[in-house]
Amino acid sequence: MLLEDIVIIKQTDNPDEPTVITINCPDKTGLGCDLCRTILFFGLSIVRGDVSTDGKWCYIVFWVMGKKGTIWSLLKKRLLEACPSVLSANTLMLFRPESQPPKPADVFLLKFCCHDRHGLLHDVTHLLCELELVIQRVKVSTTPDGMVMDLFFVTDTRELLHTLKRKQDTHDHLKAVFMDAMISCDIEMVGPDFTACSNGPPSFVPPAIAEQTFNLEMFDENHETKHGSGRSVSVTVDNSLSPAHTLVQIVCRDHKGLLYDIMRTLKDYNIQISYGRFTRKERKTCEFDLFIVQADGKKIIDPSKQSSLISRIKMEISRPFRVALVNRGPDTELLVANPVELCGRGRPLVFYDITLALKTLNMGIFSAEISRHLIGGREWEVYRVLLDEVGKLRVPKGKCEEAVLKMLMGWDRS
Repeated sequence: MLLEDIVIIKQTDNPDEPTVITINCPDKTGLGCDLCRTILFFGLSIVRGDVSTDGKWCYIVFWVMGKKGTIWSLLKKRLLEACPSVLSANTLMLFRPESQPPKPADVFLLKFCCHDRHGLLHDVTHLLCELELVIQRVKVSTTPDGMVMDLFFVTDTRELLHTLKRKQDTHDHLKAVFMDAMISCDIEMVGPDFTACSNGPPSFVPPAIAEQTFNLEMFDENHETKHGSGRSVSVTVDNSLSPAHTLVQIVCRDHKGLLYDIMRTLKDYNIQISYGRFTRKERKTCEFDLFIVQADGKKIIDPSKQSSLISRIKMEISRPFRVALVNRGPDTELLVANPVELCGRGRPLVFYDITLALKTLNMGIFSAEISRHLIGGREWEVYRVLLDEVGKLRVPKGKCEEAVLKMLMGWDRS
């Protein structure tokens, strides 16, 4: 097989028609999750999908709606990287399974000081996303005299930030965003202390905050229906239609990253999809038919395992995020949390959407922080944004929470 045949992207001239992405490569558990995460990182929406595999080789087709400015050649490169490792012999591609986990990416600290202005944090976040710098941690603070100190811990998808040219390009782009507001900007590689801290056990959120703000227990259909996110969520399991597979059928409302949420849940359960089909119908309703097997290649017969899987899928579909505006004494803090994959990967573009929603609401950010915590026995990425006094008084609590959630779920464009 030729390299260019592994991932084929067929673009369309009509912006109202989807672009077709075809992937033909060796299979591995969690491949669908990794591919969907890459597509989500590029800000694309999957409107239809077909998956077929014999456990060794898979054939996947995604129909995606693009956005203006999508660099399709770069997307193809990233999708190729998500496929099992490739060894080349001239033009013929030979495949091998993963022999060892990949080397952790180098972490860099972007530290800059500048004069504050409205929407600055989102503009910087937008730029870092365009440069393919993945935000791992953030520490942002504002002084009473209007000065901002931003610390961004990032990894470079292109693995070039250690080079002088890549550093200079990043510095020049940041300078263009800040214009005359920048005072200083430094980029440096972070030592092993940060890496060790990142790979160590996550810290705990105080129980009172976790219990009050993030109810992470089993799916509560009454709660989800009341808040709209769980409207018409249906998950059924059937073992009668296939002698070798368990059929999982899902009907739910669409949201940004929906297929990723389902795929990462199955990946965390170490479940293999042998055949699957996904379509988005009218009124943003999505339907899934997934023929699955466990890690041992057998169907899911145990009723308790079926019940646990159904409940988990429902919860991940209806509540991929927890959003809450809480009081911390005289201050108001926006809390957003989303689950981290068992492999340690966080969800793409969350901080981007949070800052965009607040910028749209004309709400200022006094400080912000991204960290990881253990909540309810799972690792979560928690975003804590301290709002300034003016924005807090101008926008009601319910409107702020709703706007942030809609931006994260992609419902602001519905």
